[in-house]
Amino acid sequence: MASQAILCNARLVTRDDVVAGTVVVRDGLIADIDGGTSTAPGAIDLDGDFLIPGLIELHTDNLEKHVAPRPGVWWPGLTAMVAHDAQVAASGITTVFDALTLGDRYRTEDQAAALDDLIGAVKEAGSRGLLRSEHRLHLRCEVSFAGVLDLYAPLVEDPAVGLISLMDHTPGSRQFADVEKYKELYQLGRHLSDSEVETHIGQLVADQKQYSTHHRQQIAASAHALGKVLASHDDACRDHIDEAKRDNVVIAEFPTSMEAAAAAREQGLQILMGSPNLLRGGSHSGNIAAADLARAGLLDILSSDYYPASLIIAAFRLADDDFGIPLPDAIATVTATPARAAGLDDRGEIAIGRRADMVRVHCAADLPLVRGVWRAGERVA
Repeated sequence: MASQAILCNARLVTRDDVVAGTVVVRDGLIADIDGGTSTAPGAIDLDGDFLIPGLIELHTDNLEKHVAPRPGVWWPGLTAMVAHDAQVAASGITTVFDALTLGDRYRTEDQAAALDDLIGAVKEAGSRGLLRSEHRLHLRCEVSFAGVLDLYAPLVEDPAVGLISLMDHTPGSRQFADVEKYKELYQLGRHLSDSEVETHIGQLVADQKQYSTHHRQQIAASAHALGKVLASHDDACRDHIDEAKRDNVVIAEFPTSMEAAAAAREQGLQILMGSPNLLRGGSHSGNIAAADLARAGLLDILSSDYYPASLIIAAFRLADDDFGIPLPDAIATVTATPARAAGLDDRGEIAIGRRADMVRVHCAADLPLVRGVWRAGERVA
């Protein structure tokens, strides 16, 4: 017998409109959408709350935060994974690309072993039915890191890898064009002396000159050949965007300037910005504010980056008078648009035939509260 659920008396946020209606779910898919309420036995009354598609998160470091909650502390991968999953599901995220850093973060660790542990945890949790959301992998490749190709090569063909980003966090360029800002953030986290920081920066700059161009070209070529979605990271100028276009990049993550964002639009790249940036009113590293890009029509996708709960709040914030973005378009920044960018055509919209990934949202004044989450028609939060 087919499994079925009926969600009624909702404000349905479709791709183009907000309408009162009822959604019928059958065998994990949206089978029907009707106007008005339903009197069918067992129908779930949403009492006028919004029903939006499940959120799609393309870039989050949240799993790494659970695995390494303190400097020098490595939490067991499986328990970290389950805790991370519970947090993202409770935030309305039904599809998440867990970002794994290849280079930089694990400089003092056995990086290959660390990555194997994380990927093993993701897969074990999934195979044991412990996960509420669907988890895919996002390889964040630090192209200036000497050993990045050794870390990348064993992972890129894994079917779980759905997104690859090309990063270069060398001080003096991209995100950290302001070297003094880099010094401030680096010293704050590691309690180093000025001379130790200067030595560290000198090594990073030398590594960039030696490795970045070659590594970027190698990773971009292999990812494209395998049909993996590519993202650039922290593009600061038109030249960076031109380079990204040549590399077959689809998504420009966190452009740091209006110039770079405008160039990304011209080149047809999807522009991704952080929801914490939008809510805080600016970038923590002193770069362009997401709000400025939104007002200029240069923001396509939001990512929670390091704070999962920020994603749904920021999407609804875009529909405020301050931005004047229609609610369906605002919600699309965390649903339909990231789904399309990642090549996922089975989700991201409240539409017949799409996977029944949905979130019930109650707005208490200006705060959207997640009251229910369904993944493939099953209640998960």
